[in-house]
Amino acid sequence: MNSTASVAPASPAPPRIVSVDALRGFDMFWILGGDALAQALKKMSSGGNSVVSSVGAFFGDQLDHVEWAGFHFYDLIFPMFVFIVGVSLVFSLTKLVEREGRAAAHRRVFRRFVVLFVLALLYSGGFSHLWPDIRLLGVLNRIALCYLFASLLFLNFRWRGMLAACVTLLVGYWALMTFVPVPEIGAGSFAPGANLSNWIDAHYLPGKLWDGTWDPEGLLSTLPAIATCLLGVFAGLLLRDARVEEGRKSLWLVGAGVLMVAVGFAWGLQFPVIKKIWTSSYVLVAGGYSAMLLGVFHYVIDVRGHSRWATPFIWIGANALTLYFCENIFNFEKLSARFVGGDVGRWLDTHLVSGAGHFAAACVGLLIAIALAGFLYRRKIFLRV
Repeated sequence: MNSTASVAPASPAPPRIVSVDALRGFDMFWILGGDALAQALKKMSSGGNSVVSSVGAFFGDQLDHVEWAGFHFYDLIFPMFVFIVGVSLVFSLTKLVEREGRAAAHRRVFRRFVVLFVLALLYSGGFSHLWPDIRLLGVLNRIALCYLFASLLFLNFRWRGMLAACVTLLVGYWALMTFVPVPEIGAGSFAPGANLSNWIDAHYLPGKLWDGTWDPEGLLSTLPAIATCLLGVFAGLLLRDARVEEGRKSLWLVGAGVLMVAVGFAWGLQFPVIKKIWTSSYVLVAGGYSAMLLGVFHYVIDVRGHSRWATPFIWIGANALTLYFCENIFNFEKLSARFVGGDVGRWLDTHLVSGAGHFAAACVGLLIAIALAGFLYRRKIFLRV
């Protein structure tokens, strides 16, 4: 182990990589209302000709999770955010180590983890319910845990050590899920509620479980999620490497992404691609698509300099956590109903096409979210944890 190699800069730090903010904002766009737009389009096109109806159904389905095994675009949203956390921590922690030292970086990591985890509990309802109806693990909790362990690995190991950790997490999780027998079920089952990950949640995870007897952000499945964050760390190390020409970085990201997706789906023939238990094959598929998108965004925005089209995404990405909480507190689409709900929405459904009212509400909700993001960005208000 080398405690300095992973963060010691070989050359002056590169300028801020705008594509990372833009991709984070693109990811959040779907959470803030892009998914509702797709569902409204699906409903609006359902009465059209077969081609229009099929196209609408395709996009609507892609903006919804698969029930269990398989992969839709919407199954990329959460792991891509975890991936971007890994990319970002490379830059933030490197700067912190250079400025204040390694001990300060460790303190910052632990402090940020605690704050994120507390915010995650509040996001899930906090103490508004009686125990045991309080959820201890969820989306933000998983992000906090992934950030903690990926950051500690980054601060204390070379890239080879982190690669070994990533492989160990993926292969180890596969081995546990495949070969460890589940009581009354046996080994090698990946069915809902009948696999090792779900069994551990049912017996050892206290509090409210999202799916009744198990949780999609449960205990054992957090291990491969850390590997997702490490994939982002590797992408961040590449982006920060001044020895590699910028255009080649984009190509490396896309190429590595294609390879990961291919290997992930191949692995999925034995260890299915399942988001709800975050299978190792799912990590590679989601990480591969995340790397490809980052490569495309990096090439278009940072290499070619075409960033104006991504302005709303950059605004959103700069305050992603704040907007995520705002969506939870007052819900942008519900807020939009004050403008285009009720009789307005019914009139649109009646005189245009069924679903037009929902589409209008989704559009207005998105515009409110983007306007808030733009206001915060222009006023240089960035709420950090």
